[in-house]
This record gives sequence, C-alpha cells and structure tokens, in this order.
Amino acid sequence: IRDPVAVSTRAHQKYGELFTLPMLHKRLTFCVGPEAHEIFCRGSDEELDQAEVYKFSVPVFGRGVVFDAPLVKRYQQFRWLSQGLRADKLKSYVPQMVMEAETYFKDFPESGEFDLYEKLSELIIMTSSRCLLGREVRESMFGRLCSIIHDLDQGMQPISVFAPYLPTPAHRARDAAHREIKAVFHKVIAQRRAAGAEAAEPDMLQTFIDGSYRDGTNLTDDEITGLLIAGLFAGQHTSSITSSWTGLRLLRNEKELAKVLAEQESLKAEFGDAISFESLSKMNALHNCMKETLRMYPPLIFLIRSVAKELRFKDMVIPKGDLLFLSPVVSGRDGSVFANPDEWDPSRFEPARAEDKKAPFAYVGFGGGRHGCMGEQFAYLQVKTIWSVLLREFELECVGPLQTPVMDALVVGPSPPCTVRFRRRRPSAPVNT
Repeated sequence: IRDPVAVSTRAHQKYGELFTLPMLHKRLTFCVGPEAHEIFCRGSDEELDQAEVYKFSVPVFGRGVVFDAPLVKRYQQFRWLSQGLRADKLKSYVPQMVMEAETYFKDFPESGEFDLYEKLSELIIMTSSRCLLGREVRESMFGRLCSIIHDLDQGMQPISVFAPYLPTPAHRARDAAHREIKAVFHKVIAQRRAAGAEAAEPDMLQTFIDGSYRDGTNLTDDEITGLLIAGLFAGQHTSSITSSWTGLRLLRNEKELAKVLAEQESLKAEFGDAISFESLSKMNALHNCMKETLRMYPPLIFLIRSVAKELRFKDMVIPKGDLLFLSPVVSGRDGSVFANPDEWDPSRFEPARAEDKKAPFAYVGFGGGRHGCMGEQFAYLQVKTIWSVLLREFELECVGPLQTPVMDALVVGPSPPCTVRFRRRRPSAPVNT
C-alpha cells in the first residue's frame, strides 16, 4: 500500500470507529476514537499478543529478550526497563542530556545552515547512549556506534515484517552490526562486573547488570545487550523524529514561538541559566508543542497486536486471529475529538481547552493504558532539553516549504532536506523574537 494512512483514514470516514480491511490472508481490524481505543489500550497481554506481531525485531534485539521471551520473563524484563526510566533516574539523566547538547552546539559556527533531522538524530544518539548504554560506550566508540545503529535500523524495513531472515544486503548488514555491538557490550559488562559496586554508574546498563529474575538468576550478557538495543531504539526513533517535527512546526509559527521563548526567559529568571529537571518540568508551552507534534506526526503510525482471544465491542465481534491496529496518526486527526485537526495548534492542550481530556484515551500519541510507551517521560525530557539549549543559543528559521511525512518505512519521519538557518545569539541577549 503506497499510503496506508490515507487508506485507513478513508475507511474510518466510511465505516466508523471499528472496521476491518482484508490483506492477503489476514484480517486487519482498526479501532479509531476514544471508545474504540479502549479495546486496544485496556486489552491484557493474554488477549492482545505483541510477540506474534513483532517477530521481525528478533534479529535486531537478539534471542530471549522482549518479544522473543516468554510472557512471564518479558514482564520482568520490562520491569527493569521501567526502573531505568523512573523519576529518580530521569532526574539524574538531565545533567547528562544538557552536557551533551551544550557540547554539541558549542562547536557550531556563528551562523550558517544545517539539516535539522540529521543533526538532532546524531545528538539524540549521543544523549541516549550516554544515559542508557553507559559512559564507556559513549566515550570510546561513538562514531562507530552511529554506524552500527544505522545498520540495525536499516535492518527493520517493510520486507522485514514478512521475511526477517531473507538474505538481503540490509539484513546481512543488520546481522553484522548486531554481532559487533554484542561484542562491545560483552566487554563493557565484564569490566563493570569485575570492578564491583564501587564502579557502579547511574545508567540503564547498571540497572540491568544489577538485576536478577525472580528465581535469583542474573541477566545474561546477551539479554542485557538485547534490552539495551531495544531501549535505545525506542528512545532514539521517537525523540529524533519528534524533536525534528517540533522544530519544523514551531519555527514556522510566530505566535507559539513567542510563547516558548517567553517561557524560557521566565524560567531563567526563576531557576538561573542552568537547565534542570525542575525547570524542564515547568516548560508547559514547549511540552504542548511536542504533544501537538506527536498528535499530527507520530513516528509510529500503527501500533499492532494479534488478537489471542475473541473480543467484543458494542454489537461487534473481533475474532481470534485478527490483527488489531491502533493508529495514532489517524486518531490524532479525528475531527470529533480535535478541533481543526489538520492545524498545528498546541493551545488545544492548555487547560481552557484540554481537548485531550475529552474522554479516556482521546489522545494516543504514545499509545495508552496497558499499551502505553514506558519511555514517554524520557522522550519529553530529552526533546525539551535539546530545544531549550537550541533556543537559548541560536536565532533559528526554517528554509524552504514544510516537509511531508515519508511513508516508506516502519518509522515515519520528515522528508529531506530539513534545512534550518541559524545565527548565534549575543552573550546575555534575551531570547525574544
């Protein structure tokens, strides 16, 4: 299908909140709208199976982890992932994010142009690897890490869903990258374990090294490697695409940009120049810009589960064996929930309007309920940190027409180029328009 979002949108307009599209030998059932979203978001893992759908990710993450692990074991692995993303951990990650962003932009010239998506993708790999993969990996092999992540990323293409082990050039490069990153992590893990508790680091790698299953066994090196790759992929894709789209829309909207810049000045007056967890938590205008961007341009256009038990919705039955789809992009453009849904309007999330609060699961930019994204708060912190540094350091403007979503991949980003013109602000100059 050339444009699956357009097909899904037309079907929603014609058939309503629940509809089924036949595709080869499969039935694809879509739920759109707050009431229908409840089937997906409240569904248990016994009712809605992820493993069957995401088998294509096994060559990237490795055997025995995430969607290749039995359900009970997967629950425990997800528990460690969530521990690495709890509030106290997030707070400790902020100084690392700020340091990476400030160091990265310090080397920019006084003025010029750059590709926003390319630069932010690179920076987000830096911040994610620093916080999640460990200091050793970030400092010793960052240049090679970008190449490895690229090869792993390219190993998840539409063809991979149906034939993940087909010996294509992309799949061969993916497998070679997995072997290389596994060797690197095994070495780092061995060094950490040999050094003992005094060498413990405040990152997700350490969380996995210290973790143990309920039966007392520790995670294997392969399991730690697979979980780190899974965590990095989740954060890197969401944040690089969302941070880029946020900028591409914000820099073209004078009214919203003025709000965000005024907010930065207000928080500098309250907290000083340093960007902190506390100041990021009060960036409501920037937060709403990101939230609106996720409504219109979610990186994952479809969330999919295999129906393991017959489900009912109103007077309809969803039979076992269907593939159940929740589409954040189709639901995000639902005019019955969001006024003028094709307009980028962050003020729709302000308390006076609160369109996302009309009903449970009205907003599904990060999924929702049992099937929400555990990295949501990490992504918000990461993107707000990077844009706070950018806006305080530079005057920025977009060059050329607004980009369009590229629909030829599993994760949907903006069409290239994403050119931004910049000029460094004078020292102590206020961030006003």
